[in-house]
Amino acid sequence: MEKVSDTMKRIMASKHLNGDFATLVNTVKQDAEIQSFVKEHQDELADDAVDRSIAKLYEFYNVKQKAAKQEKTFAPGYLPHLVVNDRLIDISYSASPEVIARQKEQAQKRLVTNILMPKDIQNASLDDYYRDGNKSIALAEAVEFVSGMESEPKKFHKGLYLYGPFGIGKTYLLGAIARQLALSGIQTTLVHFPSLAVEMKSAISDNSVAGKIDAIKKSPVLMIDDIGADSMSSWVRDDILGVILEYRMQQQLPTFFSSNFSMDQLEDEHLRINQRGDDEPLKARRLMERIRFLAKPIEVEGPNRRLN
Repeated sequence: MEKVSDTMKRIMASKHLNGDFATLVNTVKQDAEIQSFVKEHQDELADDAVDRSIAKLYEFYNVKQKAAKQEKTFAPGYLPHLVVNDRLIDISYSASPEVIARQKEQAQKRLVTNILMPKDIQNASLDDYYRDGNKSIALAEAVEFVSGMESEPKKFHKGLYLYGPFGIGKTYLLGAIARQLALSGIQTTLVHFPSLAVEMKSAISDNSVAGKIDAIKKSPVLMIDDIGADSMSSWVRDDILGVILEYRMQQQLPTFFSSNFSMDQLEDEHLRINQRGDDEPLKARRLMERIRFLAKPIEVEGPNRRLN
């Protein structure tokens, strides 16, 4: 699409300076914002700057009028600003407040990486978190963590181990914390662990297991959702979860968990018994030491929101 200033130049070059054109030029020159700019920068402008810059002034005036009427311009979402360039008047475009807000929101969403998680978790909010049951305790802990990360991002902050029945909002709270951290520019990875375990088994065929683990374990903040939901093989427990948690403990990286099991139940009823039925208490205890180092247990109670 041809810029209006180019159109203006073409008209001027053809010397079609009829009455309507002269009226239009006068209207442009009388624009309050243009007059104010010329007055403010008169020491920087050539004496004939207005006449020599009329094509640019017309573009500015035209785009500004269209934007005010919410009509489409050649650069949708961007607004013109007058600038001085080589003693003449030129135009610079910058994003509108609406575009800036949209870009900011998109940038914040990119700070939250969802791996096999429900899409609606991206819109979770601490303000919308249900406070029935004892959820106010979990919410207070979440707010305290976010505040600590915002004030001292390089300090190690223990995450939360949220446990309780199905459907009470544990996963939602993780998403809300991640979104709040994104507002402060802190990157978070949320991963649904049972689904990840399945994906890791599939990744063996193309030798991508190590790369996937590496990306997850190095996340500034990691949230492991629904740990203990499915039976776990020794390989997933030791070579996937164990490797991730070992790295995060050594590097002191904030880590969250959600589970239907308390920490003791996770160790005794889930981690120590592998898919073959083998009892491996020492390996379970070793893994739980890392979980206890990384996260503070918080019991979450309340009605099952999935049934409402």
